[in-house]
Amino acid sequence: MKYDGRRASESQGGTRMSDAFADTNLFLRFLTNDVPKQADAVADLLARAANGEVTLRTHPMVIAEIVWTLESYYELPKAEIASKVLAVLNTPGLQVEDTEIIGQAALTYAEKNIDFIDAYSACWMIRNGISHAYTFDTRHFSRVEGVVAESPQAHS
Repeated sequence: MKYDGRRASESQGGTRMSDAFADTNLFLRFLTNDVPKQADAVADLLARAANGEVTLRTHPMVIAEIVWTLESYYELPKAEIASKVLAVLNTPGLQVEDTEIIGQAALTYAEKNIDFIDAYSACWMIRNGISHAYTFDTRHFSRVEGVVAESPQAHS
């Protein structure tokens, strides 16, 4: 599994109608196809976005909710969830804030077997030149290369 850090491509051709927020439930319906009629409607919306009729936008909290739901409700393995997150990030006509950090976090989440939010935080730290983390969850953070995790109790 690879992620090259590229953003979803800007739409080509067509007339851009507007920007619109894409909520978690859209991606869940599409990724799981558990409600086929809704999944089909999302597929149509994604096709419109790919054609430049609308630009869909979302943020990291939506991605975190996707991961949490796929993990806790659908009980999918981390590698499969990471693959689905990368697919979302590479959706034409979709803009996601912090795409590069989220992509790396998805890979770290699966490869290091840590919580997605911890993976995102560690990747954010590295991206921002921060190597030291104070946390009571040193076990997860210490699995990420370039991050030194320490409990604040170590200084008490």
